[in-house]
Order: sequence, then structure tokens, then C-alpha cells
Amino acid sequence: MNTQTLFYFVPLAALTALGFAWYFFKQMMRESEGTDLMKEIASHVRSGAMAYLRQQYKVVLIVFIVLSLFFAVLAYGFEVQNPWVPFAFITGGFFSGLAGFIGMKTATYASARTANAARRSLDSALRLAFRSGAVMGLVVVGLGLLDISVWYMVLDHFVESISDSQKMVVITTTMLTFGMGASTQALFARVGGGIYTKAADVGADLVGKVEAGIPEDDPRNPATIADNVGDNVGDVAGMGADLYESYCGSILATAALGASAFYINPEMQTKAIFAPMLIAAGGIILSIIGIFVVRTKEGAGMKELLKSLGIGVHFSSVLIALFTFFILWVLQIDNWMGVSFSVLTGLAAGIVIGQSTEYYTSHSYKPTRKISESGQTGPATVIISGIGTGMISTAIPVLTIATAIILSFLFAIRFDVTNMLEARNISLGLYGIGIAAVGMLSTLGITLATDAYGPIADNAGGNAQMSKLDPEVRRRTDVLDALGNTTAATGKGFAIGSAALTALALLASYLEEIKIGLVHIGQTTIDVAGRVVNVAEATIPDLMEYYQVTLMNPKVLVGVFLGSVMAFLFCGLTMNAVGRAAQKMVEEVRRQFREIPGILEGTGKPDYARCVEISTKGAQREMLFPSILAIIVPIATGLIFGVSGVMGLLVGGLGSGFVLAVFMANAGGAWDNAKKYVEDGNFGGKGSEAHKANVVGDTVGDPFKDTSGPSLNILIKLMSMVSIVMAGLTVAFSLI
Repeated sequence: MNTQTLFYFVPLAALTALGFAWYFFKQMMRESEGTDLMKEIASHVRSGAMAYLRQQYKVVLIVFIVLSLFFAVLAYGFEVQNPWVPFAFITGGFFSGLAGFIGMKTATYASARTANAARRSLDSALRLAFRSGAVMGLVVVGLGLLDISVWYMVLDHFVESISDSQKMVVITTTMLTFGMGASTQALFARVGGGIYTKAADVGADLVGKVEAGIPEDDPRNPATIADNVGDNVGDVAGMGADLYESYCGSILATAALGASAFYINPEMQTKAIFAPMLIAAGGIILSIIGIFVVRTKEGAGMKELLKSLGIGVHFSSVLIALFTFFILWVLQIDNWMGVSFSVLTGLAAGIVIGQSTEYYTSHSYKPTRKISESGQTGPATVIISGIGTGMISTAIPVLTIATAIILSFLFAIRFDVTNMLEARNISLGLYGIGIAAVGMLSTLGITLATDAYGPIADNAGGNAQMSKLDPEVRRRTDVLDALGNTTAATGKGFAIGSAALTALALLASYLEEIKIGLVHIGQTTIDVAGRVVNVAEATIPDLMEYYQVTLMNPKVLVGVFLGSVMAFLFCGLTMNAVGRAAQKMVEEVRRQFREIPGILEGTGKPDYARCVEISTKGAQREMLFPSILAIIVPIATGLIFGVSGVMGLLVGGLGSGFVLAVFMANAGGAWDNAKKYVEDGNFGGKGSEAHKANVVGDTVGDPFKDTSGPSLNILIKLMSMVSIVMAGLTVAFSLI
């Protein structure tokens, strides 16, 4: 089959995903929201979430306008950048925001309907929440592939170059720049949404559950509406934008590496560019099949529910593995069998990381239960136990990613270990690593559904509690919510793992962009150890030698330190932001309990709107500095320390950011489920001293798992994307 004809499967799969997302949305909307009180509560949450997003998008719009004008000046004024960059940047940000918005809108309509479905059966509630979560998964992959395929067709039509091979390099590196727009929007969404949701959650838990001794989501708690709004703006809108940029970044980075690895063979180059797109397209169709497989029986426990979701994910994974071998055989890509095994390596790594995350965060297993047990001796031991568990939990993901990197590299070069560092093999091996990241995210249509359904189940439980439904309904939603905490942690594991592989691929893409930057400033040759090398034909080792990217170069070492500290500085800023916003929330909830008569007796009405306002203002104010810092630091590093300094920055940020992100996400998930294990009646149950101690652990873990931790994988890739977009500026104006 003609390669160009095969390409049209990509936009077709994207449209199929959007079509099924619409089908699941309409199916959900046909369900009843339940009683008038349930509808009223859902309406409050929906309006609060939409009001917050409107405010957030106003701030983000200003940032995007400023950055787009800056890129336009670089492109049209200084001519150190591709003229398509400002437009690609805007579309990347727009679609990232749109994916999050659609997912959140669906979630706010689905929560009351899930609570109402739980009045019938656990299976009804699971299917409704899961398929509503699938709207998010399918919108992310659908919009992502649609954006990529449309940009490819536009650039293929308009870009002119001296040769077909050079044209493909220009197209793929230009497409990478829309990844910066997606990453920038994702960081604002994750940080802002994370601050909002955790300020409300911490305030609601500390004052309501610990001090006042009232249940979670009790309507007497003034912060409970803000808490439910936060689940949507942080865990749904933020997560959608986050995984959109992860998905697109892995495909675009691999396409750019394919253009470089097969530069001397234009026909094979085109196939290498299309391969990650076609694998992702097949993943969409097969994820949809997996979504229909998920179901459970009444009375199912945590292990049975995890198995139900696991069947859907693993079924899709097996089908995608088989499809990968088929599509790469059809393409007849060079070493198609080896590249297929590289994809398989990424897919397997994703499953291993998911299983590891499940083990360390689910209360079905020993680590989380030990945290629950430590609550019998107070909050301090809960904190110590949770931090220890989180630290230990980093070992398996790190070893898994290390193994995936080596294996995917070796599969792509036919295990030619003797010559693995030759220029040709390095390019092919890096392509193998990039396509492994695509393999890891190829199941995103269903894995994101298992993630996004969690906040829907959480909100459903809140609605059931506030609507005073039968306790059995709350029990069912609590089971789904606890499952959601585990699947959310698993989803974060996928995102963080793929970030590590994608960031490594982006390092190589950065050097490709440096070559284009050199051409922009009129430099057509470079001197490499006495050899004069044409820039367009320079290999990765040539560029590493030219810019002296070695561990003995102090600029590289300074960059490594700067990248390492960026992860910790970013986490510190976002954690403190949550702390400040939560402090105001705690003070407000205490004030209302003190000053509004009859709240705790149920005769007075709390001022929910005031708490929503505090979270909104806190998030808007606090999200700007850490997000802008992530953009400024790579630019400043490039201008001061040049290409070698930026390479060090990206390596340092990847190394420390990956491990820190796994630690924070897993520790936070474990603390949350440890609390839920006590609430299930263990170690004294609700209201006991062990419960109060575990609530404190959960409040510490909240910003770990929902603000700082999941933002780190975006930080890693955003710094890479900014470096790529700013490559021309770095080449033209670096000081040393």
C-alpha cells in the first residue's frame, strides 16, 4: 500500500475517537441526574468549575499573546526562528486547553448521574463513570492526532527546501514547536488547578474532618463545594491538558528523530515519520474496543474492580502490540521487527510502572496498609511511613525506564553492541527510544479513561453525601473513589514514565533544531576535530563534539545542577502556594463555623461561594511565577551557557524531576488510600485517633500527588520544548 495513502488512517482514527467521545457524552447525558437536590448541587459545582476556567484562560491568554509576539519578533525581526512557530505555538495551546475543557465539562455533568446510577448498582455506576472518563481519553487522543495530521498536511504543502530529506526535517522540527504551546497550557492548567483543588481539599479536611468531626463532603462544611469544583479543574481539566502534551510530544519527537535517522533515504524517512502516527492511530481504535470490555458485578471489592479495569487495559495492549507488528511490516520500515520490539518495550514498561504504582498506592496491598496501621501512633508516624514508602516506590519505575531505554535502543540497532555509539546507530537507537514512548502512550485512550473516571466517582460520592442518599449509595461511590485514587496514581505513573522517554528523545531533537538554527544565522559548516562538516549532514556525535558536550565541560556541569535544582525549586514553590491558599481556606471555614449560627446543627447555611472565591483567587495568583520560571530558565541558560549548558540543564531536570515526580505521586496516592482503608472500618474506623492521623497524612499527600508531583513531568518536557523553540536564539546570541 502507498505510504501517503496509509497516512490518511491517522486523521480518520482521530475523527473516530472524537465521534465515540461524542457518543459516550450523549449516552451519559441521557441518564437522570436524580433528585432536585442532586441537580442543585451538581449545578453549583458546574458553575464554579466553569467560572474558574474562564478566569484561568484569561490569564493564560495574556501569557500566550506575549509569548507569540516574542516568537514573531524572533522569526520575522531577527530571522533566527521558523516563521511558522508563532502559529504552531498557539494551536498547541488551544487544543491542549480544549481537551481539558471538554473533559471537565463532561465530568461536571457525569458526577450526579453516577451517584444516581449507584442507587441502582455498582456496575451501573462504574460503567457510567468509566465511559464518561473515556470522553476525556478519546478527546485527548483525537484532538492530538487531528492537530498533528492537519499540521503535517499544511506544512507539507507550504514548506520549500533544497531537498526532500531537508524538507522533512524542517516539517518535523517545526511541528515540535506546537508541543511548547501544549506544554505551556498544560503547566498552567496543572499548577493552577492543583493549587485550587488542594487548597479546598486541605481546608475541608483539616477543619471539617479533624476539628469538627463531620464526614467528608458533609453539606455543613463551607469548603465542600470548592473541594468538588477542585476535583474537576485540577484532576480533570489539568490532567487532560497534561496528557495531551505528553501524547503529542512523544509522537512529534519520534517523527523528528525519524527524519534525522533516515536522512539519506527520503522514502524510508517518510515511513519513519509516519510510523509513530500510525501506531497511535491504531491505539485509538483498539482502546475503544477495550473501553467496551470494562464491567463488574455487584458487591465487587477493590481487587475485583482493579481486575475489571485491568482486563480492558491489557486487552487493548495485546491488540496494539499485534497491530504494531502488522503496520510496521506493511510500511516495510528498515528493521521493522526490531522497531516493533522497541514499541513493545515501551508498552511493557508502561504496564510494569502501572502495576508497581498500583502495588504501592492501593490499600489492597501491604505498603498502604502499613501506613494506615502507623496512624495508631499519631500523624508523625503516618508522615514518616508515607515518605519512606514513596521513596522506596521510585526503584521499580527507575529500573523499568532504564531497562526500556537500553532495550528499545538495542532493538532498533539490531543489538549491534560493538558499534552502538557510531553516528548511524545513535540516530537509529534514539528513534527506538522515541517510538518506545509512543508505545507506552498508545493505550492512552483507555488508560486516561481509567484515570479521569476517578474524579467523577469522587464527585459522585460528594453529591450522594450532600443529597443525603441511602448509605449504600455512598458505600458504592466510596469503593469507586478508592479505586479512582489507585487508577489516578497509575495514570500519573504512565505520564511520568513517558515523560522520561520523551524527554530523552527531545534531547536529540534539540540538536536537530540547533542545526537549523546554525543555517538561519548563515553558518553552513562546522569544524569537528579538524574536519570541516556540512551543517545539514552533521551527525549527533558531530554536534556533541563541536559544542563540547562532555562531563568535563563546566558549562555542562553547571547546567546539570541548574536542571536538578529546578525540579526541587518548582515543587517548593507549588507546595508553598498550596499551603498559603489552604491556610486562607482553613481560616475561612473556622470563621464560618464560629460566626454563622447553626451550621453544625444543620439549621444554618454555609457560604459556599466565599470558599470558591478564595480557591479561585489563590490559584490565579500563585500559578504564574512557577509556570513562567519554567519558561525563563531554559532561555536564560541558553543565552548565558550556550548549547552545552542547555544540554546539561535538560539532563539534570530529567534525572531529578523523574525520580521526584514518582516519589511525590506515589506517596500522595498511598496516604490517600491509607485514610480510606481506615474509613472502611480498620484500626478503629471513622472518627478514631488512627483516622485523624491518616487524615493529616492525606492532607500532606494532597499537594504531593495532585499539584507538585504531576506538574513535574510537564516541567521536564516544557524545558525541553522551550529549548527547542529557542535553539535559534541560543545559537545566535549565547555569551560563552
